[in-house]
Amino acid sequence: MVPLRIISGLGRTLFLAGILICIAIPSHAQYTGTSSSSSAGQTPPDATGTNPIQGSVPGKFVPGVLPLSLEEAIDRGLKQNLGALLSNTGIQFANGERWEQLSALLPHVSAAPYLDVSKINLSQLGLTAFPGVILPNSVGPFSYFDARASVNQSVFDWKSINATRAAGQSVKSAEHSYKDTRDLVVLAVGLNYLQAVADEARIETAEAQVKTAQALYDQATAQVDAGSSPSIDGLRARVELQTRQQQLIQAKNNFAIQKLTVARVIGLAPGQEFDLTDKALYRPLEGVVLDEALKRAYGSRSDYQAALADVRAAEFTRKAAVAGYLPSLSFNADYGVGGAHPSNATQVSDVRGTISIPIFQGGSVHGDILQADAKLKQSRDRLENLRGQIDADVRTALLNLQSSAEQVNARSIRRRHC
Repeated sequence: MVPLRIISGLGRTLFLAGILICIAIPSHAQYTGTSSSSSAGQTPPDATGTNPIQGSVPGKFVPGVLPLSLEEAIDRGLKQNLGALLSNTGIQFANGERWEQLSALLPHVSAAPYLDVSKINLSQLGLTAFPGVILPNSVGPFSYFDARASVNQSVFDWKSINATRAAGQSVKSAEHSYKDTRDLVVLAVGLNYLQAVADEARIETAEAQVKTAQALYDQATAQVDAGSSPSIDGLRARVELQTRQQQLIQAKNNFAIQKLTVARVIGLAPGQEFDLTDKALYRPLEGVVLDEALKRAYGSRSDYQAALADVRAAEFTRKAAVAGYLPSLSFNADYGVGGAHPSNATQVSDVRGTISIPIFQGGSVHGDILQADAKLKQSRDRLENLRGQIDADVRTALLNLQSSAEQVNARSIRRRHC
């Protein structure tokens, strides 16, 4: 008979895994690479089709056996996991795009002083003589000098304004996507860590079963030798013992592989030995109501906030596309000195205001609007799909919690009656 303390330990592990899913709450579909939304900060699969969350940048090797708690594993994962690192660079990329759009609204100041000394060959230009006038072969040298600073400023450009607003929403989307990726890293590390704890508990179960099978085999062998049992009983006991031994070998192999998975997700150095110090103590999660859980999920899930920001960005992008039909106003000015030589230069300046009125753009604005409409519809459809996915995630997590709690209670009752 399998020791009940081992069975109870497995139940606690399964229940804590359910709690972790409910708390972390991001979709498991995203962890496996089927993301429900798309934005600047997300981490899609790489060229090999591998989800970056399953990889990491290995850290430094620590001599000896490293004790590793669940909290330490999550902390390492947030620092070393490849998905989190790539998503963080997505924020920088989105900020770069925002500054590019904002540049159209900010003043541009430049200075370009120059001094030119020229001598022109008139004969090379075909100017040799006119009736009654003899021209020299060349004229000069003569000089030009100009040194001034110029400023260009967009006074009103509705297209650039909305493009900048759209870029700002893309930055918010990237930031929410980074937070969502961190949630997924916590989920991935927690699930793999708890799976390793469960595999370690299965080794204890398999070892107990091997000891039980060994005792039964020894008993059957003694009875066969004494002639009180037929040989078939000894054969059955030996087959049972060999089966349990094979299960123990498989359990140890599964545990070793799962530890490699944990090390890969959290960024441990290759070959780093470590022990799992947390054994998943049981703690029930009570008072979780479906409506409250859904409300909390919609308000706190970063992937949902990123999808909302994507929709707002698409709306501003469409406004920017429509603004291609509107006029824009710009201001240009320069001030400096100019003349034939720096020694006799005088002050020069120029101020201009320009209204650009689009009359016919060759259909480019219409094309921009069509693309913006399509992008807006895609963003809204992704948002609604994610909303439905969140509802399914929360309901699934609560069902898993209820099922795990019932399993723990059933095993506790069985232990009391044994």
